[in-house]
Amino acid sequence: MFRRFISLLALCWLLGFAWFAMFLPQPAGDERTDAAVVFTGGEGRIPRGLEVLDRKQAPHLFISGVDREVKPGEFRAEYDISSARMKCCVTLGYASVDTRGNAAETAAWLRQRKARSARLITSDWHMRRAALELEGAVPDDFRIVRDAVPTQPKLETLFKEYHKFLARGLARLWEG
Repeated sequence: MFRRFISLLALCWLLGFAWFAMFLPQPAGDERTDAAVVFTGGEGRIPRGLEVLDRKQAPHLFISGVDREVKPGEFRAEYDISSARMKCCVTLGYASVDTRGNAAETAAWLRQRKARSARLITSDWHMRRAALELEGAVPDDFRIVRDAVPTQPKLETLFKEYHKFLARGLARLWEG
């Protein structure tokens, strides 16, 4: 009986990993939200956030997890953002160092802005866990549009992220 249970667990794990790796989240459509938020850490995330602003899919952009050594002027120069655009529409968040911190920092910024919806921008392989964390930090009626940046992740990246996702999902269940 014990062997069957372990075999069933292994099969569930394997099928779950196959689903996780084969069906990565996709970019969102043209849906408009009160804000767009980027969780830093991967290529294409910040440019996608700026593209969302350009397309007027969100009026404000919050970038969570910016390295403390990055100055707003340096950021503007690197991404070719005008001073006016930076002042009106882009906020840099320096408080977080991980995905959980991104969610907490972002939720505080969204509450301050009285936003009721946000477009979450992160890499496709990171989206599920990022959305899980953000969903846990905002009110239940808050609408999150998942806007995944397509990547070509290595198997190792997927393997690690799958386990982080499982661990956080189980922790969220345990927390109630």
